[in-house]
Amino acid sequence: MIFQNGETIVFAGDSVTDCGRKRPYGMGLWEGLGNGYVRMVDTSLAIDYPERMLRIINVGESGAASKDMLAHWEQNVEKCNPDWVFVMIGANDVWRQFDEPNLDNSLLMPDCYRANLEAVCERTLPNVKGMFIISPFYMEANDNDPMKKRMVEYAGICKEVVEKYAEKYNIKYIDVQEDFDNHLKYRYPSYISWDRVHPNWVGGMMIARKILKAIEA
Repeated sequence: MIFQNGETIVFAGDSVTDCGRKRPYGMGLWEGLGNGYVRMVDTSLAIDYPERMLRIINVGESGAASKDMLAHWEQNVEKCNPDWVFVMIGANDVWRQFDEPNLDNSLLMPDCYRANLEAVCERTLPNVKGMFIISPFYMEANDNDPMKKRMVEYAGICKEVVEKYAEKYNIKYIDVQEDFDNHLKYRYPSYISWDRVHPNWVGGMMIARKILKAIEA
């Protein structure tokens, strides 16, 4: 497993990461880390690696788009002095284009999304041991659904950003959309999410397991 004793791991994102975590920083037992995939990752590591004291921090913000994450990056992430950083953002960048199309969503468009991801990478990668970008996802089996097509496009941007920096830095892409797509060959979307965006514990565990695999746990 790549995390060593005493290291700090920060998870940044939107409500999928937040899941009711404590403020200003989500840490510790019970509701500290929230009740989503970050809690599941922490619990798994505590069971399998009790000798390693890891400081896992959840700074997910419900409702955040990539522009919000970037605006709060210094306060939420850099002040934690992390060794490793995980980012999962994009659901709200896409969702607002569909549920509030009458608003000015110019700062949520693909070029802005890419620029925001690149900005957090450029200011973070030189100062950490590694970074993981987790794909945004939409739990819908119909690949022709307009919102899913848009979300897949944004996941592709994540992958391209990772590839841009991978030659120089330790940065990896985690594709969770493919796991949900495989699951939905057998189960209806409401089995893992009531709105196709916020995963229940089954969906949360799928994300957690993909992260654990990525960190060689």
